[in-house]
Amino acid sequence: MDDPYTFGQVAAANALSDVYAMGGRPLTCLNVVGFPVRQLGIEVLQRILEGGLSKIHEAGAVLVGGHSVDDEELKYGLSVTGLVHPDHVVRNGGVKAGDLLILTKPLGTGIIATALKGGMASEAAVAQMTESMTTLNRRPSELMQEVGANGCTDITGFGLLGHTLEMARASHVGIVIHAASVPLLDEAENYAAMGLVPGGTSANRSFGECGVDIEEDTSPLLRDLLYDPQTSGGLLISLPPKKAERLVKRLHGEGSTAATIIGEAVEKPRGRVIVRQ
Repeated sequence: MDDPYTFGQVAAANALSDVYAMGGRPLTCLNVVGFPVRQLGIEVLQRILEGGLSKIHEAGAVLVGGHSVDDEELKYGLSVTGLVHPDHVVRNGGVKAGDLLILTKPLGTGIIATALKGGMASEAAVAQMTESMTTLNRRPSELMQEVGANGCTDITGFGLLGHTLEMARASHVGIVIHAASVPLLDEAENYAAMGLVPGGTSANRSFGECGVDIEEDTSPLLRDLLYDPQTSGGLLISLPPKKAERLVKRLHGEGSTAATIIGEAVEKPRGRVIVRQ
């Protein structure tokens, strides 16, 4: 992101997401900063920290301190401590055969960010990407606890298929993803067609090849999007069918219109992901 305040918001939302993915409530946060003091003015750091603090406050958490170092490359994130009842921890290994899987945010942030770096992204695409990345996963996490989820993970650097594979392996089930149902940011597919695909996509594909089976009629562009590394992506939530339908309805009613059922868990093949068109 070019704007320091927005950069801080995205980084904080991304960090907070790990607590939300386990059904927890963030309590305290520590800033972790690497900052090139000689290259960037201190006012840039101030705006980054202000952006992060805005998301900490939105999460209902408190900032209790932090640590900073003089670094040649700008880095900012949070160490977050949260609270969840031991009987209600939601893990990526809790998926059960027969569950449906809901994705709460569209894919494509990595591709649009690459287009932005290349000066090719439209204002509308950047605005949609920014809104997605700065939106906390707080409400989907609260609702999945109310409805009763079996499993959950947040979709970040390993892309949808990488994190889904982790769920399948941890839960000892197979997971079927219906590619045509996966929500996408509006212009992401266009930029993928232009070759504006981040390097992390290839790394994710290499990681997933041993456990992901993709039907041959799935387009190469859609394959790139399914492996696209996300920043502050959505939650992938596993629930029984009736609960899944109820959760999607509630998410849509509260403005999370991208939330979609994108697949289901099956008994076999265990520990593998199957992508169907």
